[in-house]
Amino acid sequence: MREIVFDTETTGLSFVGGDRMVEIGCVELVNRCETGRTFHAYFHPERDMPEEAARIHGLRIDFLSKHPVFALGVEALLEFIGDAPLIAHNAGFDFSFLNGELERCGRTAVCRSRMVDTLQLARTRHPGAKHTLDALCNRYGIDRSHRVLHGALLDAQLLAQVYVELQGGRQIGLGLVSEPIMVTAATASSVPAPARARPPRLFSANAAELAAHAAFLKGVKEPLWGADASGRRA
Repeated sequence: MREIVFDTETTGLSFVGGDRMVEIGCVELVNRCETGRTFHAYFHPERDMPEEAARIHGLRIDFLSKHPVFALGVEALLEFIGDAPLIAHNAGFDFSFLNGELERCGRTAVCRSRMVDTLQLARTRHPGAKHTLDALCNRYGIDRSHRVLHGALLDAQLLAQVYVELQGGRQIGLGLVSEPIMVTAATASSVPAPARARPPRLFSANAAELAAHAAFLKGVKEPLWGADASGRRA
């Protein structure tokens, strides 16, 4: 099972209101384990960067102006995410910017049936607790000491670990249950035949062995196995 955990950074809170996506980070999971494959890109927002947003992620227009606009990087992004489910924290926000950028450059929006929201998962699993990414990292003992500013790839990597914990922890990927084997005509010759059970072999003591055993028992004082029916110890 392939899944993509992703995070975005933006110029503000509303794509409809004129804000743009400036960074995206994606982490690939297969069977809830990180594969080491990631996708990361910055985009020129074609507008200014409000100082309030810059204080959160540290991205300013002088840096972003050196990077391509979203339309020039969209192919690589779409190739990476494929048709996998997309996991994000407060996923509605990230989807609104991802789909807004896709539609703006004439591409098809990602269907929301692919959306997995870790914020909703956290609220269901830990009602009444704090559900920020920082709080969930603290809850699950995930090291976030290097998270000084928000960063899309770093946050996606942290969220990938949180997501695995929200789904039950890393034991899900240990493969304790064997996958069923599909036997077809092409594979039948490679399936080993069932082992034949050997008949049990009987071993009997000879007369000398029986006599030696009886002599040994006579020398045992107050044996642990107790007395026989006549009151004598065996």
